[in-house]
Amino acid sequence: MIELERTYLAKYLPKGLSNCKSKEIIDIYIPKSSIHPTLRIRKNGNEYEITKKEPVKGNDSSHQREQTIILTESEFMELAQLDGKRVSKIRYCYNYNGRTAEIDVFQGPLKGLVVVDFEFEEIGEKDSFEMPNFCLADVTQEKFIAGGMICGKSYEDIENDLKRFNYSKLFLNPKL
Repeated sequence: MIELERTYLAKYLPKGLSNCKSKEIIDIYIPKSSIHPTLRIRKNGNEYEITKKEPVKGNDSSHQREQTIILTESEFMELAQLDGKRVSKIRYCYNYNGRTAEIDVFQGPLKGLVVVDFEFEEIGEKDSFEMPNFCLADVTQEKFIAGGMICGKSYEDIENDLKRFNYSKLFLNPKL
């Protein structure tokens, strides 16, 4: 499967976000020794999977080949014991102009980071999509923000990269 998406840094959290459907996501990237691992074990709410993601052409992360295998919870628990790079986030599914924005509010060492993803069926759709006003910058092609690159890091580790976009830490207010 080819994945077409755009990734943005959030400027602010849109109103009503805390009322949206959400789930906890735990990602474990392996091997730990890799600078940018492409193999990911994921707890996605109550679903579990192992996925391999690789760019189709060179370093273009907006077009990726994705192969996923569904796991049972016990398979995930066994694989989760591997020494990998971890990241935890709460994913909110937010309706934006008839599209689903996946808003990831990072937890733990990356707390304060909020990233917004939109997925597309066709390249033309992706290319003509206009950035929402609650987003700060398109970081689709920025390597530092890729899941395989931020796993195992803290906010301070990527703070200089975020400053290039004038990003400020965001925290979910339950009144949003």
